[in-house]
Amino acid sequence: MRVAVIAPPYPLEEAPAPPLGVTYVAAAFEDAGADVRIFDYIVSRYTPEKLHAQMDEFRPDVLGATSVTLNFPGAAQIVCEAKRYRPSLITMMGGPHVSFDAERTLHDYPGIDLIVAGEGEGTIAELMAEDCHPSGWDHIPGLFFRLNDRIVSTGQRPFLENLDGLPLPARHLLPLSRYKALGYPISIITSRGCPYSCIFCLGRRMVGSRVRLRNPERVVDEIEEILAYGIDRINVADDLFVSSRGQVTEVCNEILRRHLHFGWSAFARVNTVDFETLRLMREAGCDSVSFGVETGNPEMLKRIRKGITLEQVRHAVSLCREAGIIAHTSFIVGLPGETQDTLRETEKFAAGLGSLYGYHFLSPFPGTSVREEVMKYDLEILTDDWTRYDANSAIVRTSALSPEEMNRFVGDFEAKIAGAWEEMVHGYHEGTNPPGIDMQVEGHFRMKLVYRLLSEDLIEEIGAISEAAGSTVEHLQEELCRRIAGITGEDIGLIRRTIAMFVAKGYIRLRTVNDERRWFWTHNQQVEHLPTIRESTRTRF
Repeated sequence: MRVAVIAPPYPLEEAPAPPLGVTYVAAAFEDAGADVRIFDYIVSRYTPEKLHAQMDEFRPDVLGATSVTLNFPGAAQIVCEAKRYRPSLITMMGGPHVSFDAERTLHDYPGIDLIVAGEGEGTIAELMAEDCHPSGWDHIPGLFFRLNDRIVSTGQRPFLENLDGLPLPARHLLPLSRYKALGYPISIITSRGCPYSCIFCLGRRMVGSRVRLRNPERVVDEIEEILAYGIDRINVADDLFVSSRGQVTEVCNEILRRHLHFGWSAFARVNTVDFETLRLMREAGCDSVSFGVETGNPEMLKRIRKGITLEQVRHAVSLCREAGIIAHTSFIVGLPGETQDTLRETEKFAAGLGSLYGYHFLSPFPGTSVREEVMKYDLEILTDDWTRYDANSAIVRTSALSPEEMNRFVGDFEAKIAGAWEEMVHGYHEGTNPPGIDMQVEGHFRMKLVYRLLSEDLIEEIGAISEAAGSTVEHLQEELCRRIAGITGEDIGLIRRTIAMFVAKGYIRLRTVNDERRWFWTHNQQVEHLPTIRESTRTRF
């Protein structure tokens, strides 16, 4: 059976790292015996014609996609387009959005045959045992589908007991050279589950309230596989990495035992960190930890069931500083009961922590308590346009604050940052910045350039160059740079440095096609020991 898994488009502003959920889904299908491809539209352009061509070449029997709320509309449209193009295709979607909005999804998108709710790996194994045929769906837990003009739910699937039975995420199916060019870290998990009940979060419902831990050795096996791909930056994406200090200690000690050197970051709660754990994390390469604080008002912390105190926040940031780790703190604007006074409290508290910090807006996702129980709160949800659920603008109001006032508060904060940034950019062009600042500015410009190269498929569009007699690789590289400059209008020096780096690292290469030389993105190269690592972790459910 051939299965295509869609990685749907995701905005650059949201830091589109290699998709972890997509690779877990692809690995589950592979482990069940399917021939799997990932159609990645995060780091390449999506068009219906491109989808059709990929489907004609691969001829999948099943096509699925996973998404969050922000990119759900685009993902659903791609799945429906695939169904229109090949009506015999079995189409499915999974992920947090559809898990908690399954009935509306099936009603609004007739091209989607099946919803896989919650943790999908066990469900996928059972679907594959039935060859994904609709006749077997009714006895597989965790599904929603249509039957005789009604929507059927087969009930909630129990959470997986043994995460070590999961195959490693199928990152070998991703166009990793493109992701490496973009420069975002790759994510892993060491556990699933969250015992806390914050009203704005899906974690507890999506992955359960009991924390299930992976074997630390298998975690570090996965890290070794990632490093073998030439990736040297990892983000631990657990809901709360330090929920088990013993787990953190074992993972860090295993990293040190194997003498692995890479930078990494993690999420944590302020009431779960201690100095000894942070110091060990720092020794093992962790350089930053992100804390969700949400508000500087103690009563609002209780209202949103955060389960922390402001003193714990101050203490956690201080511990990070002492351990040599950068602390990031994030705050939500527009929580129930938000007022001008609570915003001022948050502003004062955030600025006084001595951490890096920022704001985002409340997005009441399907499945969250704040959405499902909104009548309990001083809150009004203003839109169900899922594309606005990016936390970048206000989509709620309270009795005391309009969305315009919320936007103005964050806008004033961002204006101060923008002013400092403009000074750095001016210094970059004038040659007056210290080297470290210039590297930061050029890195930003390079990221925007690379994202455009990827999202518009520019290398594919302009990379074919007729080879004149005596042309050298250097001449062909310069011609590519000139073409990119003509389309993007970016600085030719930046383009030359970026393309030279990509050629040196092997992200793009030349090949001969008929009488043309063509630049192309490489896929990825597995080193020889990767299959051994992968096979050692593959176990049936």
